[in-house]
Amino acid sequence: QVQLVESGGGLVQAGGSLRLSCAASGRTFSSYAMGWFRQAPGKEREFVAAISWTGGSTYYADSMKGRFTISRDNAKNTGYLQMNSLKPEDTAVYYCAAQLMGFGSRSYRDYDYWGQGTQVTVSS
Repeated sequence: QVQLVESGGGLVQAGGSLRLSCAASGRTFSSYAMGWFRQAPGKEREFVAAISWTGGSTYYADSMKGRFTISRDNAKNTGYLQMNSLKPEDTAVYYCAAQLMGFGSRSYRDYDYWGQGTQVTVSS
């Protein structure tokens, strides 16, 4: 069993930055890939980024490339999502997810555990 807790969300102006954290407990953090997804009101859950269990491979949604950076620190059992050049359309609840012994996936169905989410609001 893995427990995930996101933090770092908040209100930021367009063009600003936020760094989300995903603290993991339970099963060894380094044994699973991690993904970030987001969901805006009235919309489906959307893939943001993913990172393999080694950290050697990363994947991004096209609209996030060059603005968002996913990383992980296995020694701290924590994953991160650095978000720069934020836009109002980035407003959503952001979730981190864990995929056991995986390499990262763009599909939310491939993940085994989810955090409760953290709200990110970008004002224009």
